[in-house]
This record gives sequence, structure tokens and C-alpha cells, in this order.
Amino acid sequence: MPKKFKIDPADARRLPFALVDHELEQVESSLRDQVRHFDPGVEPYMSYICDTAGKRIRPALCILMGGASGGVTANHLKLGTILELIHMATLVHDDIIDGASTRRNVATANCKWGEGLAVLLGDALFSHALMLSTEFDDLVLSRVIAAASRDVCQGEILQTQRRFDLTLTRQDYFSIIEMKTGALFAAATELSAYLSNVSGETREAMKDFGMKLGTAYQIYDDCLDLIGSEEQFGKTLRTDLEKGKLTLPMLYLLEDAGATQREILQKRIIQQEELDLTVLAGIAEYQGAISRSLHRAETLLEEAEGCLSLLDDSDYREALGGILTFLAGLLNTLQKG
Repeated sequence: MPKKFKIDPADARRLPFALVDHELEQVESSLRDQVRHFDPGVEPYMSYICDTAGKRIRPALCILMGGASGGVTANHLKLGTILELIHMATLVHDDIIDGASTRRNVATANCKWGEGLAVLLGDALFSHALMLSTEFDDLVLSRVIAAASRDVCQGEILQTQRRFDLTLTRQDYFSIIEMKTGALFAAATELSAYLSNVSGETREAMKDFGMKLGTAYQIYDDCLDLIGSEEQFGKTLRTDLEKGKLTLPMLYLLEDAGATQREILQKRIIQQEELDLTVLAGIAEYQGAISRSLHRAETLLEEAEGCLSLLDDSDYREALGGILTFLAGLLNTLQKG
């Protein structure tokens, strides 16, 4: 772990968003206002999802990048609201696909109301977010938002399609997670910089920053699914194993394991059998595969930090760097087990 990314494990659950607390409260208010745009019969469902949806990372990125690249405007807040609505929709659909029963220690939409209704709720959130994006005068914004939404859906389709697929390569894996997770992070940072009228070079660098951050975050989440504690993180884990998702740690394990162990793993994958965590833990190369994955995420964070060099020094730029430090702390915590 690079020295500049050292963090006390006790701080590993605190997001570095204090600088934009006020703006995030405005986004929160905006999200609740958007919920009220739905039919009264639908609104309670949307309100429930809004209350359990997440840490508002994407809106925070929009606000911080706006501040770092010229100043926070109402459009940065609107962008954050739109991207969070899209993210909320993806969470609803992810939980259905994974068969997850809890998120943030409460019942998921599919567990509470059934898969059929949950699918429709996710669809409604997607469509409402895209409708809201058309309120921007600049079509560049709505086009990039729509493209990112398409990429998220494509990533999920490909990941579902490639379950239990031994031909999946690491290149395939990164392509999938760049779409399913990186795309919204990249849209947040790219479009926030675009709203601030930065140069084309800076806009592209900020897009790259978001993509690398989002990709590193997904690798962390994939490792968490294997070695995290449901009690600690408040959501259903081990779904990747049960559903045959070959995430980065599993791909490294298939590369590194001895011939006999690899043959056992491949046979279970081909036969679409559940991959038992106790079996994996007994393979000598398993911990090494986790470590290699975490190291790859650390490298992405280092590369992302380099993207910030095009921004002027400011508290906002420092806070963006703080997100990298925060995520590195989470990776370090997993590494220590």
C-alpha cells in the first residue's frame, strides 16, 4: 500500500464528504422531491428505496468535481440527483438478479414486494432519471447520461450472460465492470467538469479519474463479497459465488491454483455448482488471489490520483484525493482480514 494512501482502519467507514455536506443535503431534498413526482400509489415504494439506497457517492463526486473545476452550480446538484436516481435503479435490479434479501440492514425491494414489482420500480426510476436529464439545455449532458445508463445495463447483461463461463478473461471482466460501475462514476466526474467549461484535455482526464475510481471500487466490492462480514456491512454477501460470477479474485485463483485444485474448480463451474467459500479458503492460492485483486485496485487509485494534477489546488481537489485515500483504507482493511 503506497504511503500516501495509509489510513487508520478505524476511519475506514467514514466518507470524506464533509466539505459538501450542505450540498448533499440539497441533493437529498431534491431526491425526495423527485419521489413526489410519482403517482401517490407508487410514491411510498420510491420513498422506501430512496431511504435505503446508499452513500450518495455519485452526487458527492459531482459536487466535489464542480468545486474543483470552477465552482458548484445548481446544474451540478441536478446532475448528482439524476445519477443517483439511476444508481438507485441499478441497486433494485442488482438485488433481484442476485437474490439479495437485505441492503443496509433492511429488506430489499424484491424481498419486501416480490421480484415482479421490484423490476417495475427499477424501470420507473431509470425512466424518470432520463426524463429529468432532458431538462438540461445542453444535449451533450443528456446524451452522456443516456449512454452511461445504457452501459450500466449492458454490463449487467454481460455479467449475467457470462456466469459459470470458463472462457471469461480478465480483459472481459474489466470491460464488464467499467460498464456496470465505472460508467456512472465517469459520467459524474466528466460532466461536472464539462459544466465548469474546462478544456477538452481536462474533461477527458476527469472522465478517466471517475472510471478508475469506479473500477477500483467494484474490485473492492467483489473482494468484499468473498471475505466481508454481513453483520459489519449490512447487506447480503456471497451472492457472486452462489450465482457463478467469476470476479477478479476467482479469475486470479483459476490462474494460480495447482492443477488438481484448478480442475476441481473448473468442473464445479462447468456444472454450474455453487462455489463453496470453505472449499476456496482451503486452497493455498486463495489468499494470494485476493491480495492480487486488492493490489490491482490500489494501482488504479494511484493512476486516478495522477488525473487530478490538471486541477488547481483547492479544498475540493484535496477532498477528491481524500476519496482515493478512503477507498485505499477499505482495501487495506480487507487485506488485513
